[in-house]
Amino acid sequence: MATSIVRQLKSSMTVILPVLLVIYGVINSISCAQSKPMAIASAHPLATHAGLAILDAGGNAFDAAITVASVLSVVEPQGSGLGGGGFFLLHRADDNVDVMIDAREKAPLAAYQRMFQNEQGEVIKGASTQGPLSAGVPGLPAGLVYLSEHYGRLPLSVTLQPAINLAEKGFRVSPRFRRLLQFRIRQMTVNNALQTIFQDQGQIPAAGFLLRQKDLARTLRLLSTFGWAGFYQGEVASLLVNGVQAGGGIWTQADLDAYHVVERKPVVGRYRGVKIISAAPPSSGGIVLLEVLNILSGYPLEIMTSDLRKHLIIEAMRRAYRDRAVYLGDPDFVQIPVEQLLSIDYAAGLRVSIQFDQALPSVFLNGPLAGQAGGEDTTHFSIMDHDGNRVAATLSINFPFGSGFVAPGTGVVLNNEMDDFVSRIGAVNGYGLTGGEANSIGAGKRMLSSMTPTFVEDEQRIVALGTPGGSRIISMLVVAILELTQGADVQAMVDAPRFHHQYLPDQVQYEPGALTLAEIKALQLRGHRLEETSKHYGDMQAVSWQKDKQVMTAASDSRGEGLALVK
Repeated sequence: MATSIVRQLKSSMTVILPVLLVIYGVINSISCAQSKPMAIASAHPLATHAGLAILDAGGNAFDAAITVASVLSVVEPQGSGLGGGGFFLLHRADDNVDVMIDAREKAPLAAYQRMFQNEQGEVIKGASTQGPLSAGVPGLPAGLVYLSEHYGRLPLSVTLQPAINLAEKGFRVSPRFRRLLQFRIRQMTVNNALQTIFQDQGQIPAAGFLLRQKDLARTLRLLSTFGWAGFYQGEVASLLVNGVQAGGGIWTQADLDAYHVVERKPVVGRYRGVKIISAAPPSSGGIVLLEVLNILSGYPLEIMTSDLRKHLIIEAMRRAYRDRAVYLGDPDFVQIPVEQLLSIDYAAGLRVSIQFDQALPSVFLNGPLAGQAGGEDTTHFSIMDHDGNRVAATLSINFPFGSGFVAPGTGVVLNNEMDDFVSRIGAVNGYGLTGGEANSIGAGKRMLSSMTPTFVEDEQRIVALGTPGGSRIISMLVVAILELTQGADVQAMVDAPRFHHQYLPDQVQYEPGALTLAEIKALQLRGHRLEETSKHYGDMQAVSWQKDKQVMTAASDSRGEGLALVK
């Protein structure tokens, strides 16, 4: 595996080096004097190297974010891409501004609350998870254009060129890519465009196969030339709408015309002197993360036994995820009691019902009833540049390879984010999450997300982090931040063993080895139902600036195939 990645990196330089020459020509007037190091951690080595090339040549963290995101759309289409969306959490050093770019997908204008139900009101199996009907209107292309126009230094013709080259000239398929492609093998029988791109002579390509994506390269080139209109209007838009409608979807040109990103104010909180800046709705991540930490702030976790500490963390997760199901949705459509949910007094009230010796069954929390989590789709990267700008970005197409549908001629794998809505009150989605009216389907509405790009800052350091992992994203951030506040370095934080509770189903999921035998017995005695996952989950990426020591570090999750580099 390591040998194949090295070979891939060597061959990729023939793709990236010509781009560097272009970059140097475009920005020869930009000073490259560095006041401190720069770093990138992403889920794929090719994306990390391409982003560093942009930084090296004088681009800022926002330019690098465009490059990393677009390269990931080529080399990691199982997790993200132009057919999906996400959230970019930004810090601009010049004026000390934090902002979230909301590039989340939106429901088509013809969408309605019962669209995935039959005449009896039952959810139609697979309707919200496969095929073009399950696809929301993509936001990532608009997000890349917005970053370039409002925050970057370089034109899209430069920042998108590495992705264009990799799509045209190809990249080597990894064993992980092959394994996740198997998830959509059945969809290939009904979508010829998907089959044409991702099969080799009718079979899943072997590890090391050179995968080229000519249509995607053309789509990227049109985006780089014409910006927003290169995707949402003109040739690409026509191919998308015609392909979706031919496949049974409901997109129209009006849906694409109406899509624009939104700048939102991140949610901000504190945990034991640490400032946490995180994703705002329509992400549930920041609110649920801070609510868990607010509950835990009332306990001396550092002096407790490990089983009691984990019991309390689980009980805090249970209550915060319950509030996710009840209150959270698209803030442009529903009123969310953000101030209440983030209140220390509210957390104290939730803490009253937590007992040290007994788990409280979720059925007693008075929320939507129903009720597995996933975790290898989606992607995350973190970037810091030498000027102090930083980005934490989590992007997704939902399930591996999204809806399993490519609109012919575009090369774009469409998301299946419509499954992140509540198809029926009390029903669960593909990640076992339930919800209420706040996250019901509505025309033009953004679906609730668990993506949680986050900044953590105290007097000594600044950390940008995040991870893929479906509904388990938030609990992974909880575990990581607790490790960080206990003195863990950034690599130990990223690699920390993980456990999870999401209110419903009422069970604790944990990675192999995350709980000791003694902890398992103690948690079971308290009434917790435990389920060990079949494999490790998540793919956290983090960068850290140690202010007191003037040292930059970066970490890529050992569970994945990513790469973290400091320069």
